[in-house]
Amino acid sequence: MKPPVPILRSFDEARARDFYVGFLGFEVVFEHRFEPGLPLYLGLRQGECVLHLSEHFGDAAPGAALRIEVPDVDAFCAALNAKGYANARPGVQAQPWGSRDMAVSDPFGNRLVFWSEG
Repeated sequence: MKPPVPILRSFDEARARDFYVGFLGFEVVFEHRFEPGLPLYLGLRQGECVLHLSEHFGDAAPGAALRIEVPDVDAFCAALNAKGYANARPGVQAQPWGSRDMAVSDPFGNRLVFWSEG
């Protein structure tokens, strides 16, 4: 088996691109609409992390939570905050189980927790 590809619900293409591409640094791998004006299905990648975003009702429910391991969560946090993104100023917290976590919510209520070993 290969790792699963999470599908996250989104509602606004411009906000999704601003957050995932502009802020988090994902690249668009593909985008699909059955025809103009219909909901967008978007494939994203950053390194080995692959996410899909869907505007289609029923593909996913808003409010999902993901844990995404990164090599250095402190450096990633600093790089994100240096961008001056208007809707997030993440911070890193040491967890009692040994990881260092940075949680950030997307514009659609999905929570992404980036983490590294402490």
